[in-house]
Amino acid sequence: MKENEKVVRSGFWANVFKPPTDISDLIEILSTIPLFTELSKRDLSALFNVIHNRSYLKGEFIFHQGDPSIGMYIIREGEVRIERKFEQQTFLLAKFRNGDFFGELALIDDEKRSASAIAESDCKLAVIFKPDLDDFISRYPKKGVKILHGISHVIAVRLRKVNEDNIVHQALNKKNSEN
Repeated sequence: MKENEKVVRSGFWANVFKPPTDISDLIEILSTIPLFTELSKRDLSALFNVIHNRSYLKGEFIFHQGDPSIGMYIIREGEVRIERKFEQQTFLLAKFRNGDFFGELALIDDEKRSASAIAESDCKLAVIFKPDLDDFISRYPKKGVKILHGISHVIAVRLRKVNEDNIVHQALNKKNSEN
């Protein structure tokens, strides 16, 4: 495929002018995501206005390591892998599928992406962009506190998991060095 054909087929251009997403199954998916479990169906309906549909082809990058963080992604259909390059090697960090979410740290800080996200299959994603969420929180502070509490909970769970993994890694290294 020629370079200009890649640009024409890129999901970026297909997604630029897409309107906000349909309500169909999205509220059900949102209600199962830890970030939003404290929100009522009515709260989720209000949040619905800041959610956008995006589509990606198999093998297409959703974002690259080092890109600006602009939003969180929810998988409505398909599979996504998260990988990170370090010292000229690529490491698989996670695989996500329908109903999973990734990129939630973009809703908290303005740091660059720490890893890349790639569509493992054709994907339909719902996206919440940070500026839209910030505006939502300004308009609905009580709902915003619930969302921020949900984000904090997810980060705490993931940090505990990293700590546990680190302890296991250290124990294995210690055991290997003794042998």
